[in-house]
Amino acid sequence: MTPFRRRGDQVVGGLTDAESAVVGLLLDQLEELLADDAPADDPVVGRLFPAGHATDAELARDYRDLTGAALRQGKTEDLAAVRATLPPQGGDVALADDQARAWLRTTNDLRLALGTRLGITADTDHERPASQEMTVYSWLTAVQGSLVDALVAGGGRRR
Repeated sequence: MTPFRRRGDQVVGGLTDAESAVVGLLLDQLEELLADDAPADDPVVGRLFPAGHATDAELARDYRDLTGAALRQGKTEDLAAVRATLPPQGGDVALADDQARAWLRTTNDLRLALGTRLGITADTDHERPASQEMTVYSWLTAVQGSLVDALVAGGGRRR
């Protein structure tokens, strides 16, 4: 991966063909989790769509009723923006700020999903021998970090 950097009014980075393929597979899996018929008892779905209140089921239900559809729609739109700007065979990725923010939110969702599946918590020993999944999680963290750095370099301005 070529880290994302600010270049004029764009955020530019690069992915290898293997990295693009991995992102594409992760997007496919995330898309399934964002579907209306995704199992509500799946811990990843719970992490992507957290309860509005930890101890009051009625407040949590009201929160979900008020925000659930908009949150799901926003995540779905962000995923579509990433998919539209992902080079299928690898290569340069040039993003306007709104597209870079969509990438940032989607990489966050991918990390939440993968981290939940891997049981990663604040206490997780990141020095342990890396599995392929942990390597992907760490790589997504690097992608997300470079996106943050590039957006901050541009003042994070909204259009």
